[in-house]
Amino acid sequence: MSRIQLALDVDDVEAATAFYAKLFGVAPSKTRQGYANFAIADPPLKLVLLENPGRGGTLNHLGVEVASVDEVDAEQTRLAAAGLASTEERDSTCCYARQTKFWVENTPDDLRFEIYTVLEDSPTFFGDVAPPAADSGGDTGAASACCGPTSSAEAPEPAGGSTPSAAPAPATACC
Repeated sequence: MSRIQLALDVDDVEAATAFYAKLFGVAPSKTRQGYANFAIADPPLKLVLLENPGRGGTLNHLGVEVASVDEVDAEQTRLAAAGLASTEERDSTCCYARQTKFWVENTPDDLRFEIYTVLEDSPTFFGDVAPPAADSGGDTGAASACCGPTSSAEAPEPAGGSTPSAAPAPATACC
């Protein structure tokens, strides 16, 4: 099964989670500090909420969740044949999940678009870095190589297991 992913920046993840739970009539599939996601059956949608105070109501990124690594590989092959470049992230951790994915590059309006499959749940937002402390002053810690800024002036670091050396900033482009 495939489903569209819509990742939104929200000012307050708890308020947004409560709203979308009512709107779609389902509980979130996963909640963590500054993060929530919903696996909605009808319409088939993976809704991801990333707390980014001051950026609420903006699109973070788009994607398609597929059922297997084989489907990720088939889509990457198909899109490469169509002339679309991509950046691959195999067996990476992002958004509290170990994933294999690729990002479609050079999209209109510099939107980030990923094709991915979830391999397993993860206790950390990315890599081997521990989740932020509860008293982090509002910083959700939701940033990594897979979750970098969306503007080309602030391009994300390369992915694939790299660990940031500084404390993470708020997420702006991840699932």
